[in-house]
Amino acid sequence: MSQTFSRLLSNRAFTIEVGKLALQANGAVTVRYGDTVVLVTACVSHEPVGKADFLRMTVNYEEKLYAAGKIPGSFIRREGRPSEEATLTMRLIDRCLRPLIPKEFDYEIQIIATVLSADKENDPDICALVGASAALTISEIPFSGPISAVHVGYLDDTLVINPSLIQMEDSLIDLVVASTKQAIVMVEAGARESSEEIILEAIQFGHEANQEIIKIEEELQQAYGKAKIATSAKGIDPELTNLLLAAVGDKLRQTVDQKGKSQREQAWSLVQEEAIQKLADSFTEEEIIPALEAQFRAQARKKILEERRHLDGRQANEIRPISCEVGLLPRAHGSGLFGRGETQVLTVTTLGSTNREQLLDGLGIDDTKRFMHHYNFAPFSTGEVRRVGAASRREIGHGALVERAIAPVLPSEQDFPYAIRLVSEVLSSSGSTSMASACGSTLSLMDAGVPIKAPVAGIAVGLLSGEDSGHVILTDIEGVEDAYGDMDFKVAGTSRGVTALQLDIKLQGVEPQLLAESLDRARQARLEILEKMQQTIGASRPELSPYAPRMYKISINPEKIGALIGPGGKTIRSIIDETKATIDVNSDGTVIVGSPDGDAAQKAINRIQDLTREVKSGDIYTGRVTRVLNFGAMVEILPGKEGLVHISELAEHRVPRVEDVVKVGDEIMVKVTEIDNMGRINLSRRAVFEGPSRIPGARTEDSSFSKPRSPKDARYDKGNRQAHHNR
Repeated sequence: MSQTFSRLLSNRAFTIEVGKLALQANGAVTVRYGDTVVLVTACVSHEPVGKADFLRMTVNYEEKLYAAGKIPGSFIRREGRPSEEATLTMRLIDRCLRPLIPKEFDYEIQIIATVLSADKENDPDICALVGASAALTISEIPFSGPISAVHVGYLDDTLVINPSLIQMEDSLIDLVVASTKQAIVMVEAGARESSEEIILEAIQFGHEANQEIIKIEEELQQAYGKAKIATSAKGIDPELTNLLLAAVGDKLRQTVDQKGKSQREQAWSLVQEEAIQKLADSFTEEEIIPALEAQFRAQARKKILEERRHLDGRQANEIRPISCEVGLLPRAHGSGLFGRGETQVLTVTTLGSTNREQLLDGLGIDDTKRFMHHYNFAPFSTGEVRRVGAASRREIGHGALVERAIAPVLPSEQDFPYAIRLVSEVLSSSGSTSMASACGSTLSLMDAGVPIKAPVAGIAVGLLSGEDSGHVILTDIEGVEDAYGDMDFKVAGTSRGVTALQLDIKLQGVEPQLLAESLDRARQARLEILEKMQQTIGASRPELSPYAPRMYKISINPEKIGALIGPGGKTIRSIIDETKATIDVNSDGTVIVGSPDGDAAQKAINRIQDLTREVKSGDIYTGRVTRVLNFGAMVEILPGKEGLVHISELAEHRVPRVEDVVKVGDEIMVKVTEIDNMGRINLSRRAVFEGPSRIPGARTEDSSFSKPRSPKDARYDKGNRQAHHNR
């Protein structure tokens, strides 16, 4: 029999229901917030799957488009691979839960969150994360939870829990904080140059709000909790540890003392070979290597905690040497190379028409994305041989973090009507390539001439905690310190404030005081890096690359859009084919014309303006004679718009025959003398001689042809109008 547990959260009911759906799963709950509903299940394998040095857990987040009343846009009309947003939600859930499940648990775990209903007001990611915690809490899987998570916004100088998706667009920050009853376990945020003080206040505010949801899960556990599967830590044989220290202890310590990553890895390989060789008679390689790694980790942590320095000898707050370079690639629209120690990232900027925006087929309120950042982590960046394929979840996550960091400083589409794509290629990795990508992205954008509001830099801050409750905070952690440390806190921003951050913790949680100290360290490092970057390029280049398209924005009457598009798109395609320019038309009448060739763009603009220009009485046009009649000539003054020049208006003297003055194909200047109530246009060539055009850019006849009109020519007006009406 089903039962619901509920609390009010931001004046909306947050409800967890159990015992109704997916009853064969080890743990299954349905979470509802507003009209957003997510089913979350947790399953565990029936038998152990063998020893491994990592937790075998997979998290899947399924966006069912029926949840938002949509039919998939793919050819087969079926959900395909996860969207970027779905992938980021999977990572969000995994990063929160993994540290709270024993690493030695050798069963396979699968968590699946399925979005059943999405109201486009309440983000399903929070429901999925809380649901995953609740499902684990009532299942047989050992779990040091429960946990909860909320979004925190900052609107009108006030912190708000779980603002709607529309409200979040106006928020200074979009912060997700996950926590247990005791401490914070994960933070992720995007911000518009927020101060560290607001960030810290928001984290604490979210942590307090989480406690109400945790109470629901505790009630759920009391009512439906199952006995947990017992786990036993498979410790390392003490005899093996003693033999290893006796055989290679000195060389192991020398390996820890190596200053560079490459030297350390070479020394580590030699130590492994020697240890295996000396102990091969008593232990297998599968037993020796984990024991040796445990000793290396223990000695590395001990060295850092005792000396309060980085492994490479730097002070705890010292940044590795920084190098910056721009303009590396001659044909790219912009390029920037950023190096920090042995980490090196090349970021390339590409500008394009707004019709190159990314189309989104998800549950959110946005359908397109103008700015994209993609992150690639090649095997050679770590000197390894690996399969190369589609972007991994890690690559998607790092790319999205940098995208979030850069987005607040980009110019608006109104000021800079381009689609922008950044690609960060990690060339060498030894600590925080994502934050190096943020720096490389700034360099690349400025090299491309994109008028960003301020440069962005990023840094990773680490933490090591000792058994005596002492700790060391490390600025600019390298790879081994990330692997053996307790925290990876990435912070990006400008000199004015934070634009993005991501906190991953390997402990059961972290206190707000440590976060405050880490944020201060990150700010100091960010300012130092920004200064180095601005020594290379101080501001965005004043001109775009000659290979980048030029975008021109004009406005037309929205009622004329149909005339520009033409039947089946024939008219606009003909302009594109003729000029090779890109043309994007918005429903409000805004038209964006793009081309690397300024003349081609202007030609396209002229065609568009001719097609959509309103004909007004008194205006002068250069038109083409399309037909010759007995009583006058038809002249096309704009594409598809013709008027009649009566024979009496062809010249300033009497014309016996129309053919004596004009023939089909001639270009003549004419003035609009009348537009009748049926939209018919009367033109006069003779009236042109009375004065120049008031239309900017219109051509006028040579002054030698200019002559005042004789009053006697007025007698032709009546006949002219009658002939026009009868044609």
